[in-house]
Amino acid sequence: MSHFRVGVQLHPQATTVDELRAAWKAANALGVDSIWVWDHFFPLYGDEHANHYEAYTLLAAMATETRHARIGALVTCSSYRNPQLLADMARTIDHLSHGRFVLGIGSGWFERDYADYGYPFGTAATRLADLEAALPLIADRLGQLVPPPMGDLPILVGGSGEKATLRLVAEHADAWNTFGPPSTYAQKNRVLDDWCEQLGRRPGEIERTVAIRAQEVTHWEAYLDAGAEHLIVMAGPPYDLAPVEQLLASARG
Repeated sequence: MSHFRVGVQLHPQATTVDELRAAWKAANALGVDSIWVWDHFFPLYGDEHANHYEAYTLLAAMATETRHARIGALVTCSSYRNPQLLADMARTIDHLSHGRFVLGIGSGWFERDYADYGYPFGTAATRLADLEAALPLIADRLGQLVPPPMGDLPILVGGSGEKATLRLVAEHADAWNTFGPPSTYAQKNRVLDDWCEQLGRRPGEIERTVAIRAQEVTHWEAYLDAGAEHLIVMAGPPYDLAPVEQLLASARG
């Protein structure tokens, strides 16, 4: 049976900090490979006025309260923080976690975040251009920081746009994330391989991750067949980790 990695994304909405902390501690105790939050300022579903918490302050706390799992945001919006500052924040959380941080990043899409926090929303094209400009700045700053990251601090780029986003993955990323279904994932995976070939990158250098719904855990084999190596279960409150346990059992054979 094929081995694969298992993660969980804990949605930081309609919950409390104590419930989030209990969930990431429980996920860590299960032995997941990765634990993530998302990078938004408001709920993405349900009550739009529900509780919501900021990603990077949560990740700093998660770094000190977990021991094994990789941690990160799935994914950071490149528009919300100066890229030099983001690199420094990532490096600092990397040290707090003793080298387990992954810098997941994407171009952003949730207009309410931008409008309420005063960021220019622009267009999909301008947000992608901002991401393209940010990625080398982040890499450069990570190379200058004293002390440097404790871990390898991989860059994960999230998205599925075939002309721009997947090219940026091939150019800059150590990992890639998008969504299903498996047939769509397989198509995007092939496009990423094509970009790697065009740009002289070995496809195997880029970890293939996919964010899945709880009800999709039984389709893990289809995702592996589509090219995924790391399946991340998306979980909202009350953070039922039973689907994650089910996926871990499959991964461990």
